[in-house]
Amino acid sequence: MTQRTGKRAVLVAANQPLEIRERPVADPGPGEVLARVTHGGVCGTDVHFWRGEVPLPGPVVLGHEGVAVIDMLGAGVSTDHAGTPVAVGDRVYWQPVAPCQRCYACTVLGDVSMCENAFAGVFGNADGPTTASYCDYATLRAGLPFYRVPDDTPSDAVIALGCALPTMLQGLERLGGIRPGMSVVVQGCGPVGLAATLLAHLSGAAPLIVIGAPARRLAVARQFGATHTLDMDELSDAAARTARVRELTGARGADVVIEAAGAVPAFGEGLQLIARGGRYLIVGLWSAPGTVPVEPRMINNLNLRIIGTALSQPRHLYQALQVVQAHHRRFPLAAAVTHRYRIEDSQQALEAVARLETVKAVIAPAT
Repeated sequence: MTQRTGKRAVLVAANQPLEIRERPVADPGPGEVLARVTHGGVCGTDVHFWRGEVPLPGPVVLGHEGVAVIDMLGAGVSTDHAGTPVAVGDRVYWQPVAPCQRCYACTVLGDVSMCENAFAGVFGNADGPTTASYCDYATLRAGLPFYRVPDDTPSDAVIALGCALPTMLQGLERLGGIRPGMSVVVQGCGPVGLAATLLAHLSGAAPLIVIGAPARRLAVARQFGATHTLDMDELSDAAARTARVRELTGARGADVVIEAAGAVPAFGEGLQLIARGGRYLIVGLWSAPGTVPVEPRMINNLNLRIIGTALSQPRHLYQALQVVQAHHRRFPLAAAVTHRYRIEDSQQALEAVARLETVKAVIAPAT
């Protein structure tokens, strides 16, 4: 047995500083993979966890998006979950939760993103083997989907849209897709909004309008294909933003609005931006508590469709790698990683993301 120890950043309780712990790292068991984390994505959802807006099961290791290098393969592991051969030294990108395959969603609906028993897997074990990514080593337990990162695809480009790109791929699938020439509004320009912008652009959306802040993130949205951006720091009035969207869409409103802001007030504003017969995809509100007033007859009379989507399925991680591999040279995906932090500085990473100082922040244990 190999003797290793590794550091991890533990969220002990809401609104408390992260605690850095060093723990022994066990060899992988049958069907498992031990991987040395190189990129732990800092997601806005982690900030919601830290703020106590999502109930925690107790002390947890944060980080549900990561790229890592295989350190050891457990017995019986020779391929990733798409059948690609893997070996020590290969890079992998993994699903943060494993479906149970013993619930209605998994076996009847065939939609493992709605698995009733997988949610607890989002939280990494505070002291034992963990799939989390704010740590030196992640143990990918048996049955946890993971995929080999292609040799020609930079890790920065993969982690830039971390869990956002797979989440948006599922969202567009639930939406029914975007056809060329459709008008699209994306609310938010964090990683989820940037993923939405990239995929809408690749689908032929026009115009493609992104609403958000700060200006640095909006600049990346333009690089990812936005035809127009509305800076909320400059255009702070919701009515003025609605008027501008109407102006840019021939007074109709958008065929598709994608909520990627993670802020409850965005929902009410988004309803004002949709064209008759349009669709509204809700992606960013998974961990944002709160309510807004809604006039139901508007949904009725304008023939609107509101579609929710949460998490992603294994195929969307695989598809995300394909998207990144195909397009990282055309779009500045790797450059979207603007901040790197050691595990010891994970608290500063959370605070920087909360202040919107970053485009994408990563915990980079290897640096």
